Formats: sequence, C-alpha cells, structure tokens
Amino acid sequence: MNIDEIADRLEEHHEGCVLGRFGEPAKDPYVRIAPESLVAVMRTLREDSDLGFDLLLLISGVDWSAWEPKMPRVKKGEEPPPEPEAPTTRFEVVYHLLSTSRNHRLVVKVACADDETPTLDTLCNVYPAANWLERETWDLMGIDFVGHPDLRRILCAEDWVGHPLRKDYEFPKEYHGISAE
Repeated sequence: MNIDEIADRLEEHHEGCVLGRFGEPAKDPYVRIAPESLVAVMRTLREDSDLGFDLLLLISGVDWSAWEPKMPRVKKGEEPPPEPEAPTTRFEVVYHLLSTSRNHRLVVKVACADDETPTLDTLCNVYPAANWLERETWDLMGIDFVGHPDLRRILCAEDWVGHPLRKDYEFPKEYHGISAE
C-alpha cells in the first residue's frame, strides 16, 4: 500500500483524523494525525487486515523549540526542494510501525497540544512494546502518556531533575556531590 491508500483507509474509519500525508521524498512515508484520535488510529493500523501494522518499532519525542529550516545543497541545474514546513507546536511524538506480513513501514507523527506540559494517550493497550518506549520518551523529553500503567524513569536516576533531551535543559554541575563537569 502507498501512503495515499493508507491515509484514505484511516479516513474511512476515522473521519478528520489525518492532518497530512507525505510520501516522496521522505525515506519512510508518514502521516500526521490529530492527537485526540491517536489510540483509535493506531488500533486501526494494527487490526485492519489490509494494513496489518503489527509491530511498533520505535517511539521518539521531538522538541522543535530551536528549529530553523536548513535547505539542502542543490546541484547546478536542479530545482531546489520546497522549504520545510515550520512546526506548529513545540513537542511532537513520532511512531515507527512495521507490517511484518506485508513488509511495509509507516511513520505516524502526532503534535502535543500543550507546550508546557505535553501529553498524549498511552498506546500500551494497543502495542505492548509501547510500555518501555513511552517511559523512555517521558524520561528524556518529559512527554506524559496519560493512562500509562507505570510511567517512571527508565534511563535517568529516579531522583534526576528535568528531561535531558529538551532544548532548554540545563545539565547540572553536580549530582549527589559528584562533579558532572
């Protein structure tokens, strides 16, 4: 299936859920979906027999607060690509899916509405692998997954302050009396 067929299928099940669809020149095709339809869309991607995205490979968080467009170099005589879209929110969560039966990939991108306290619904009930992946994303980026059964630190120490992959994070000078410089 191509990206348009996947997006159309999602729209059939959940009208208005697809906010954008992108194929070429993206390495993996991706769709942007509305945050309120995340769980329903992911369940459809997994359970629809024509889609069959049965494997959640990766969840990552993105902090767009320091984003600046970077245009690639263009060879003489070639048309430059269109300028990338500016992000509309500070935080975004990116889900990488694989259909093992159909051997195709899909990336799902979801913007977090609140820039101060970003939240999305958990996918633990749809993809069990989301448990640790969401914990990692919360630990490093501070994106809260509502309804997660055990949202606690997984990489940083339990008493660590802040979320180290945020653009505004300031690394501490010391931790428990040990210099971190």
